[in-house]
Amino acid sequence: MSDKQTMAVYAQAAEDYAKGFARTKDTVHDRDYATFVAGLPDGGTVLDLGCGPGHWAARFRDEGYHVTAMDASPEMARYAKDTYGIDVTVATFEDIDTTARYDGIWAFFSLLHAPRTDFPGHLLRLHRALKPGGMLALGMKLGTGERRDTLGRFYTYYSEDALRALLAEAGFEVLGARCANGKGLAGARETFVVLTAHA
Repeated sequence: MSDKQTMAVYAQAAEDYAKGFARTKDTVHDRDYATFVAGLPDGGTVLDLGCGPGHWAARFRDEGYHVTAMDASPEMARYAKDTYGIDVTVATFEDIDTTARYDGIWAFFSLLHAPRTDFPGHLLRLHRALKPGGMLALGMKLGTGERRDTLGRFYTYYSEDALRALLAEAGFEVLGARCANGKGLAGARETFVVLTAHA
């Protein structure tokens, strides 16, 4: 994700975002985390894609997984290092070029910033980066169209059915989905979905 306006928002709000939403024990998403790690081997390899301030990467690390953290924001990467001791690779979705490396990929509300035309290619990269049978957790917001929020961040919205179809086209088998409502950095309450799938 390299949308300049979105990146500028995260650069300015990295600390506020982290203080508001970065929790290694997140009761809202504990069920999603548990579902994801249930499909991982002990001590497995995890890519935290779009890791933001590093709280999920820290949780994976602290629970014995070998985690690679990646984010496009240098400011978020710096926060993750300073707060959790997480070394973050500053890179975009297009930079994922590994094959059969990870037991799981945690793409938790990061790919929602990708333009619709780029999304299928990103899913193919994730499928290739996973080991056979590897787990994917994909968090997205539900809706239609592409638009910016009140802070200026770019979002692409999908229906659950559309996401299921796109995952299947990329070679994933969807295992389940959970929908709920939540309030984000911009203050709006929106409906989201977390899908779990394996390669």
